[in-house]
Amino acid sequence: MINFSSRAQGSKRSLDVGDKLPAFSLKDQDGNTFNSADHIGKSMMVIYFYPKDESMVCTKEACAFRDDFDDFTEAGAKVIGINGGTVASHKAFEQHYKLPFTLLSDPGDKVYKLFGVKGSLFFTGRKTFVIDLQGKIVYTHDGLLEGRAHADESLKYITATHK
Repeated sequence: MINFSSRAQGSKRSLDVGDKLPAFSLKDQDGNTFNSADHIGKSMMVIYFYPKDESMVCTKEACAFRDDFDDFTEAGAKVIGINGGTVASHKAFEQHYKLPFTLLSDPGDKVYKLFGVKGSLFFTGRKTFVIDLQGKIVYTHDGLLEGRAHADESLKYITATHK
């Protein structure tokens, strides 16, 4: 179930700082349903959209989030990766690189579109959103070829503003 009640509905605009996290439900790498609304107020969320499991830049990005996972957790943030890959593809990617965080399968890129994440050429986009405890977007990082920077810059923002 996807809730299209956000301001991004029907528009091509990307969600930005100050916007509310849209409600969505997707399957994780274990086949469990992840409901975004269930996590508001429990922890900050770092939601990163990436084009493809096992591709070079996406692997660097995932491994950066993995390597900094303890720092994100200590800062009170839950890391969530999203792309259009299958649950099985995400499970294999998680196991291959020992990823300790949630990977969500977004068939048809419905949540990508809900967030307004822009693609480039033949790829879906790469964008990271930091969501605060009230469910508001407080930081974004955009950069298709900047895998490592998504983790680094999000962590810098979180540690600088949420001590």
